Amino acid sequence: MPHWLASPGDALVHTHIKRFDPRFWTVNFAHPMMASVVTTGPQAMRADCVFYNANELAGLIWESEDHWDHPLIAYETARDYRGCTLAFHWSSSGIKPLDAVQGPTLTIEGRDAAGNPKSWYVRLWNYASGTSEDADIALDFDAMDGGFLLPGEADPVWAGDIDRMFISLIPPAYDETATPLASPAEGWVELTDIRAAGASSTLTIGDTLLPEHGMRIATGYDDAYNQTPARVLRNIVHLGYRELINHYVGMSHYFRLRYYGANLLYTVSGGNLNAPCESWHRDFASRAKTLGYEMIFSVSYELLDSIGFGTRKQRAENGDYALTGWVPPSSLLSPASAPAVDQVARAAESFTQILLDTGQPVHIQIGEPWWWITLDGSKRICLYDSAAQALFGANLVSIPTIVGPKTPEQIAMLDQAGEILAASTQLVADRVRAMAPDATLYLLAYLPTVLDEEAPEARRANVPLGWADPAFDILQLEDYDWVTAGNRGATARGAQAMEARLGYPKDRQHYFSGFVLNAEDKAQWHAIAAAAEAGRERGVAETFYWALPQAMRDGFVHFDSEESDVQAFDDVSFPLALGAEAMASPGFSTSIVTTASGAEHRDSGWADARMRYDAGPGVRSEDDLGTLIAFFRARRGAARAFRFRDPFDHSSNGMTGTPEFDDQLLGTGDGTTTAFALVKRYGEPGEEQVREIARPVSGSVRIAVDGVEAMSGWSFDDGTVLFDTAPAEGTEITAGYLFDVPVRFAEDRLEVNRATFLAGEAVSVPLVEIRG
Repeated sequence: MPHWLASPGDALVHTHIKRFDPRFWTVNFAHPMMASVVTTGPQAMRADCVFYNANELAGLIWESEDHWDHPLIAYETARDYRGCTLAFHWSSSGIKPLDAVQGPTLTIEGRDAAGNPKSWYVRLWNYASGTSEDADIALDFDAMDGGFLLPGEADPVWAGDIDRMFISLIPPAYDETATPLASPAEGWVELTDIRAAGASSTLTIGDTLLPEHGMRIATGYDDAYNQTPARVLRNIVHLGYRELINHYVGMSHYFRLRYYGANLLYTVSGGNLNAPCESWHRDFASRAKTLGYEMIFSVSYELLDSIGFGTRKQRAENGDYALTGWVPPSSLLSPASAPAVDQVARAAESFTQILLDTGQPVHIQIGEPWWWITLDGSKRICLYDSAAQALFGANLVSIPTIVGPKTPEQIAMLDQAGEILAASTQLVADRVRAMAPDATLYLLAYLPTVLDEEAPEARRANVPLGWADPAFDILQLEDYDWVTAGNRGATARGAQAMEARLGYPKDRQHYFSGFVLNAEDKAQWHAIAAAAEAGRERGVAETFYWALPQAMRDGFVHFDSEESDVQAFDDVSFPLALGAEAMASPGFSTSIVTTASGAEHRDSGWADARMRYDAGPGVRSEDDLGTLIAFFRARRGAARAFRFRDPFDHSSNGMTGTPEFDDQLLGTGDGTTTAFALVKRYGEPGEEQVREIARPVSGSVRIAVDGVEAMSGWSFDDGTVLFDTAPAEGTEITAGYLFDVPVRFAEDRLEVNRATFLAGEAVSVPLVEIRG
């Protein structure tokens, strides 16, 4: 599971782009309007908008700092625009024209020459030649003025410290009130022949191209809607992901809206997708095909709560809607509601048509279809919307909580709920297959909810037998709550339970690992990478990281193939007889700065010592020398690591004692975590140094929970103890073991002179501990 979290400045390979490269513009706006931007040529882009209220505004944005790309391929931060010009051809329709009051304005945000925050408002019409909807525009950042009327209202722009700039796009009927428009207003603008020139018109950009690996990537429109598809795909290509992209079309940006009285709600009037979404996804699918990717478009029963019809939403028994924990909240559509299921099917049909039109094979995923279970601790299952109650009929009974055992009457209702859910997903699948008989249909299930161990009967409703093989072509499983909580045991049991219940063989399963919701939790990538590797080792057909936006934000990099060989490890031991006389030297990395007064500031760069050894003293005969040379050649010198038994420190009990099950404290149970790393502690409590033990000796590990040795119920994976069931909250997990140190030869050559060796001169065999 080799991986890395890159930081800004880590890129070693660079190229150059022109400032204002169309791939790197974004759009932004406030709900409910929608906009997107796509590139239409090397120096061209198009923004599409749909407005619902008179006061809506979209910004077409260029940022001086790259906030969106992965650190290894981001462009440099360059806030000084002096010595730069920008020119382009403007074409537009359906937005306020260039010559109008409140027409398209270039807002420049930054600081003036004195360093004070300031914004300038540059009327584009003042720098245009042509008509109000078809003009050439030329901007010189050394000679540009804000203000409506020039020169009388001129506000000279100081271009030496700019954070961002954006072009405002508003509807023709714009006013500052939230007055609903008589009908949705669609508009667009195209910027073509974009040219940047001058001394500051060129930017350095990261150009790291990671080698292809076997993992796949998932992304989503709700995260990427503001970026160009070309930019999203550039990240995917450069990060080594190939062949297959799983793309969630989202729950908050793809649909059309219209006013029903005072409420702006989902509609299929005029089409199933809004124009910006249609434009973006056609460009995305087409570019992906050119790059050799197939697309899985994912639709779901989840929808932004504010735009959904109440009659189509799932409800709990007390009438509460099935609301997720997102802000703003989304809700779940009811599988019992014919209009709701038709809504999902129409979305699937529209994305199927995009795949057909762009020459892509049709892959459609039905993502996380389920009866929602509330998040308020009561775990109420939302089976009580009016459409569901009508279908349950005489089977309708009260289920106050899904937790625990259920009565026969409740079980009958849950079984029927499963039948309703399976029928709804079958309808969506049938509608896709009617358009594309060769389509591949995927079902994605979220294991921590549908297989909640506190609610064993929930699977009757949320893993219906109607989904059993061959209802779908591929079963996809995700479990990010278990992964980030370290509950590997639940993952293993969940995968086995789904295979047993639905019958899909591993070669027709996919696994999704991730994601890291918040940037401050990026340490979770270690568990996510481990889970992804475990999924691949289970033998599933494809393993995905979910999701690309978090990988870009945190600098996540996955390696395998050639990169894995760099850290290659042969699970063999250095000949014990040769190592028994080795010299050992633990080392730290400490930076020491001495001030003019003689005071020292010391910074320890390593949390744990790195060991170095010289195994030469153990080489005492020609036979020993032959053994050493053979072992050295088999490791290809320093290329491949191996096990080494430290003669001075290889046990959890003291340094060389016999292991006992309570030698070392691994951690304290929390009722969720099933994975505990083996560690050895040195020094006094509170000031101790903790050493991770990655290579315990097979058969030597002993485990105890609260002082009672556990003879079963756990397994071992390298340096991690994996419990089948999470130890209870407050219990102490201890262990005893023997261990080896993972090392490599420090150099790619061994120098031995036969004459001096026979004369008793010691051979030098330096070894160095490896990390990771």
